[in-house]
Amino acid sequence: MEHAAVVSETSVRRSKRGRPPLAASDVGPSKSSGSAGEKADHSPTDGDQGSGDGSYDGLDDPAPKAKRKRGAAIRAAGWKEDQSLIDIIKHNGRVINHAVKKWVERYEGDPKSAMVEILMFLFEACGAKYQLEAVSFDETDVDDVVVSLVELAKNGEVEDHFNSKQKELKSFKENLASFWDNLVLECQNGPLFDKVLFEKCMDYVIALSCTPPRVYRQVASLVGLQLVTSFINIAKILSGQRETTQRQLNAEKKKQNEGPRLESLNKRLSLTHEKITATEEMMRKIFTGLFMHRYRDVDPEIRMSCIRSLGIWILSYPSLFLQDLYLKYLGWTLNDKSAGVRKASILALQNLYEVDDNVPSLGLFTERFCNRMIELADDIDISVAVSAIGLLKQLLRHQLLTDDELGPLYDLLIDEPPLIRRAIGELVYDHLIAQKIKNSHSGRKDGENESSEVHLGRMLQILREFPDDPILSAYVIDDVWDDMKAMKDWKCIISMLLDENPLIELTDVDATNLVRLLYASARKAVGEKIVPATDNRKQYYTKAQKEALENSRREITAAMMKSYPQLLHKYISDKAKVSPLVEIMGLLKLELYSLKRQEQNFKTILELIVDAFFKHGEKDTLRSCIKVLTFCSTDSQADLQDYVQNKLKDLESDIIIKLKAAMKEVEMGGDEYSLLVNLKRLYELQLTKFVSIDGLYEDMASILRDLSDIDNEVKCFLLLNMYLHVAWFLQSIDSDSLLEASTTALLSKRDILLEQLESFTRTLPNAPQEGRSGIVLSCRVCVILAEIWCLFKKSKYSSTRLDGLGYSPNLPSIQNFWKLSEKLLKISDETEDEDANEEYIEETNRDAVMIAAAKLVATQTVSKDYLAPEFFHIL
Repeated sequence: MEHAAVVSETSVRRSKRGRPPLAASDVGPSKSSGSAGEKADHSPTDGDQGSGDGSYDGLDDPAPKAKRKRGAAIRAAGWKEDQSLIDIIKHNGRVINHAVKKWVERYEGDPKSAMVEILMFLFEACGAKYQLEAVSFDETDVDDVVVSLVELAKNGEVEDHFNSKQKELKSFKENLASFWDNLVLECQNGPLFDKVLFEKCMDYVIALSCTPPRVYRQVASLVGLQLVTSFINIAKILSGQRETTQRQLNAEKKKQNEGPRLESLNKRLSLTHEKITATEEMMRKIFTGLFMHRYRDVDPEIRMSCIRSLGIWILSYPSLFLQDLYLKYLGWTLNDKSAGVRKASILALQNLYEVDDNVPSLGLFTERFCNRMIELADDIDISVAVSAIGLLKQLLRHQLLTDDELGPLYDLLIDEPPLIRRAIGELVYDHLIAQKIKNSHSGRKDGENESSEVHLGRMLQILREFPDDPILSAYVIDDVWDDMKAMKDWKCIISMLLDENPLIELTDVDATNLVRLLYASARKAVGEKIVPATDNRKQYYTKAQKEALENSRREITAAMMKSYPQLLHKYISDKAKVSPLVEIMGLLKLELYSLKRQEQNFKTILELIVDAFFKHGEKDTLRSCIKVLTFCSTDSQADLQDYVQNKLKDLESDIIIKLKAAMKEVEMGGDEYSLLVNLKRLYELQLTKFVSIDGLYEDMASILRDLSDIDNEVKCFLLLNMYLHVAWFLQSIDSDSLLEASTTALLSKRDILLEQLESFTRTLPNAPQEGRSGIVLSCRVCVILAEIWCLFKKSKYSSTRLDGLGYSPNLPSIQNFWKLSEKLLKISDETEDEDANEEYIEETNRDAVMIAAAKLVATQTVSKDYLAPEFFHIL
């Protein structure tokens, strides 16, 4: 009898399915005779036929004109009366809503036939054709039908629509899920609660989800998971109605009115509660029968869809799902072998922790799975690791992680994949710089209103961990740069470096790090990379991006224009700071110095850079000065360009003068330091341009020949400068206007250099071990000798006017070269690692020697009959 009553209610209320149910909030006191509650008693909700209130008829029977418009729209979308449900899902998702309405109408008229139709549609979605009969449907056993369906799959009589690559089926999954979602919504005021339709559908869905054919499990899982999601939507609507009815009921009770209104509200509250309970029972049935088996399916896609759906369920319906009974599945799948499943679990947890009200209920879960969440930040899959770092940010926001637990994460700041570094950079900014976590509980706006000085001070505190490693500092700066606006506050950084703020005192280490930060941030702002790129592809920018970079260049120039000389004055003697400070000049928009009439500042800067060049002898500073002077000589405006070019000429002359004086001092037995430093300066200058050192060339050769006891590093730079002079000389010779005097002079210089190099190849292999300096000299000799042989390769000049320049080494020379190279190639890795921080290490290691020897073979500069076998033997 109870079932009959439900069916009766269904058949009566189906005429209202096109509109939402009457909300309790719509019911209120009425000025007309009879209360709103009494009117509600005559509504279809209470089983009445609706004859007592003509207002409902007006809602249910829209004007014929509106009906005609809807019909035309449906036909325009491709609706056909004879179109099957499976055809609609496969080919025409636009009419799903209308198809669902039509099917529900058929269900109301003939439940068995409609039930058979929708179940056969489910089988067809799985790719199987199986006939059910309405006449014998009540006697049909679910297990028998599923066994028959499995047999069809075994016999290959199943068409896989779910995984098809056909273009016409690209929306199949989306349409299938949409159909069941629309069906639940359409049935919310009737068949959803008749304990027949969805009970039977769920039985078949659960049974199909447990079968061996993968496509059956895939389709059944999609349908089952969607049903739970749709049930949740209905339960939320009903919960809202229940809350409203409860409020109205409480209000009536306060009035102490006993009557039909109170009775109506009690009845409505009870009915709504029963529907919610029934809906939750259906959710539990699918969870137990389908989810608990499929979340560990062999198919990772099925596992991933299960976990993704569970995350949605917990988030959208926490009253049922936000408990350890369901949360544990998210924790277990953090260890899934599939990266997609791990990521789905992490993203679900991110969404849960984002809601503050969820956190107390997540306490035990966090305690149990916290370590695994931290481990996933270093997952083998980059996308999983990045997602895990985002999850840890949520945990930090709620102060669920300790600083000790965070320690290992900071090592990822210098991890190879940029995505991981970027994610850790966001975490570092939020937690250590903006300190959003601490502020979120104290009423402050997450550090956004704090001054740039405060944020820069915290950044410097982090950089103190890498005082002697500018490369690691660059990684940290690169990782945090996008989030940290203070790094683009040029005036603030400059002010801190010039000690203009009495409240801030910088230590020497902090000042060094702040200079590095200023340079690195400026490079980032104009589009340069400050850490090694993972690929060497050229970066392309859109017009808008180029304009943004150009504006950044202008902003930096404007901020530095007047204060740059002060910075250089202050730090010109500090070798740790002067190189990055000088390099900033190469990032500026030099034309602004002319446009803003700041020529004097420009000249002052150039003078200070030249002073820095002669104050220091380190590679980085010398190279930075030459690089910036060369840049200014080509990119500045006309008058200033002439000034820079004259400065370069003066610098060249000064180097020659200082070098001559240093050579005389050494020849007289004086100190070698001045000679070494000026040889370095000449070497860095010769790397960029030709320098006329005709008068010095023979003096250099004389020192090498006559002063054998001079320091090996001095010998190296004498050889390097002689080699660069010969290389530039060779490049300047024009075969079309060949002068015999030039060729003769070049050959003389080449032969002098070859004589010195080959002399070293005879003596160095048998010389006593002189530590690192001896190794460096041997490397330089091998590399320079190989380069000279390649430059003057005989075949290169044969049959040309420069034929006389060709040179081919004899066998003894090659043997001596290889003997020295072989000695160098046997140097242990430990020995090289100890000297990894030395200047010019990349030019004087085993790799450089190996490349030089390989180049001789590859270019056929020397006969491969001897060198090639020896070379590959040592490898």
